[in-house]
Amino acid sequence: PPGQQLVTQWPVLQHDNVHKIDINKWRIKIFGLVKTEMEMDFQEFSSLPQVIVHSDIHCVTGWSKLDNVWQGPASRTIFDMASVLPSAAYVIIHAAGGFTTNLTLSDFLENDVLFTLKYNGETLTPEHGYPVRLIVPRLYLWKSAKWVDGIEFTKEDKPGLWESSGY
Repeated sequence: PPGQQLVTQWPVLQHDNVHKIDINKWRIKIFGLVKTEMEMDFQEFSSLPQVIVHSDIHCVTGWSKLDNVWQGPASRTIFDMASVLPSAAYVIIHAAGGFTTNLTLSDFLENDVLFTLKYNGETLTPEHGYPVRLIVPRLYLWKSAKWVDGIEFTKEDKPGLWESSGY
């Protein structure tokens, strides 16, 4: 996008502190307007079919990083597993520290959206969202929540942390 500066290292930015997630206690809950609410531990979640997505990423703070490779379950996999009800129009992503971000269902279901477990072939680091980070390449990274632990399907939009803070 215009005005962006290319970087070679992936900057570390977040709302609050880096969360150190205990993988043995981590769970992800899929709920809301679904036929099948579910909760999975990391082993179950990481056993889901995975996709590889190549994309550029951009941040509202003015940087872009090109040629990134992500690996993890596609958003469509979660949508299909949960049997999302036709009344759902939005997805609210929940993450450590009470962080939330909101997406339209159509943005969530784009082919390049995934819950990444690996970045450029390596396990995510805590600074970049280990164990699970949502990646929505076509939207600035403010929608790509780190430390994801919940996926809620809703009829109404619910402003995420940044929108609730006036962004």
